Amino acid sequence: MKLIARSLSFALVATSAMAFTVPTSTYTYSRASNSEESTSSSSSMSSSCSFVRQSECMPLNMVASQDVEAVNTGTRRKLTKEERLELASKGVNVHVVGLSIHHAQVEVREKLAIPEHDWNSASNEICSTGEVQEAAVLSTCNRFEVYYAASDARQAMARITQYLSERSGISVPTLRKNLFMLSGDDAVWHIMRVSGGLDSLVVGEGQILSQVRQCHLHSIEDDGCGGKVLSRMLNNAVAAGKRVRSETAISKGSVSISSAAVELSEMMSQQDLNLPFSEARLAVVGAGKMTRLLITHLASRGLEKITIVNRSLGRPQELQEQFPDVDIEIKLMDDLWDVIGRSDIVYTATSSVDYVVDEALLEANGLAGGRPLMLVDISVPRNVAEDCKAVPSVTAYNVDDLKAVVAKNTAMRQKEMIEAETLLRQEADSFSSWRESLSAIPTINQLQEKANNVRQQELEKCTRKLSQNSNLSDKELEAVERLSRGIVNKLLHGPMSHLRRHDDVNKQQSAIKELSQMFQLENNKEDSTNGRSSRGRRK
Repeated sequence: MKLIARSLSFALVATSAMAFTVPTSTYTYSRASNSEESTSSSSSMSSSCSFVRQSECMPLNMVASQDVEAVNTGTRRKLTKEERLELASKGVNVHVVGLSIHHAQVEVREKLAIPEHDWNSASNEICSTGEVQEAAVLSTCNRFEVYYAASDARQAMARITQYLSERSGISVPTLRKNLFMLSGDDAVWHIMRVSGGLDSLVVGEGQILSQVRQCHLHSIEDDGCGGKVLSRMLNNAVAAGKRVRSETAISKGSVSISSAAVELSEMMSQQDLNLPFSEARLAVVGAGKMTRLLITHLASRGLEKITIVNRSLGRPQELQEQFPDVDIEIKLMDDLWDVIGRSDIVYTATSSVDYVVDEALLEANGLAGGRPLMLVDISVPRNVAEDCKAVPSVTAYNVDDLKAVVAKNTAMRQKEMIEAETLLRQEADSFSSWRESLSAIPTINQLQEKANNVRQQELEKCTRKLSQNSNLSDKELEAVERLSRGIVNKLLHGPMSHLRRHDDVNKQQSAIKELSQMFQLENNKEDSTNGRSSRGRRK
């Protein structure tokens, strides 16, 4: 009983002492300004670029060994959960830089396109020099975007622009004319709209949600660069996209590039071929996801027969099994020009980085000036060269030509877009509230550190007295240690829960300030340093 009484007495002394000793400096989360700060003349930007001032954010010191590893291997060491949380609480903000069909021509987009299997490799290269703390790449037919988290927006933007220029061979001035950049809440709102299909060429398309989901999954892989903040934002975006499609009718009808291609060819068939679309002989080059979607939409319009040309038989045979009601003829690439020669409409959807069809090949195979032929290219990089448009009797379309179809679909979906934006705003606000809640982490850490320091100091005093007056075993001393830790943890639970509870940013900042003053956390570092110096002099 005497042991317990002494321990309780010591714990109460330690608790009361916390309110009067060892103050530290408070740290509040610095929210990025939305003001625009252009690094070049505004006329050089084809879209508004919101450069964020981050002068109040603390710079992140990269670990030396991590830098060496990044240089040697091209990948970063996977951060622990604690390290990711610490980075997230140090004022890093989210940004996005990129280009899309709304801002850049296909000639520029195809030079920046990155295959999905290289997304993480590109993210690691971007993060390897330290200006960017977290990064994730999203590269599709209609957009190329890099989502990233950084404490200094301008340095990070310079790093990414340099990387994109080196990778694509496009000069920095030319890139800046095509790139857009958004920061903070604007970047969050952008990814929500992208995932919801509101920023797509065809409003409400479902394929982009799958691509954003893949972007998130790649970012959290072992070689991914999505930290605490970025992975949370991408995950929220996926959830937002699912809500939009399940709670609104925005995904009804033509909702993909493939469906827009079908609509365009159906709309232009009579004009270009002098032939009803239902009578046209169809072929598609390639057998990937875009081809599957293409056949799906063609089948919904009564397609009975189509020829697939591919390098191998595996995928076309899978499509035969998936579409038993469609007569699918399979040909290899050796028969490409024979198939094109007997087709009226040819869709190209391969992953080839070189042109599959160009003017010289059309002329060499006797297809120039013959019967009408329509080429619909839905690939990026393009499969059909621009010079095909100059070939007599040949009409060629690419993804940029689908805008006429898109305009009609968008007009039909205006009402659904309004409802979708309401849902997306809820998810964006949810992420922003979570991000702002990270501002409490430094204060919570300071409070825990201070409490533990006081507890250890008082425990040492108590242990010395107990050792002098009684023969306590190691087991009994360990019990005293556990008792002191338990009392302090229970007393801190209330204040820390109070900090985490607030959804309103202003209320949370007010609570942080009050708690810092209450426990005198403002000057903790200065007093701790002075205390150590005084103890050193006494020695």
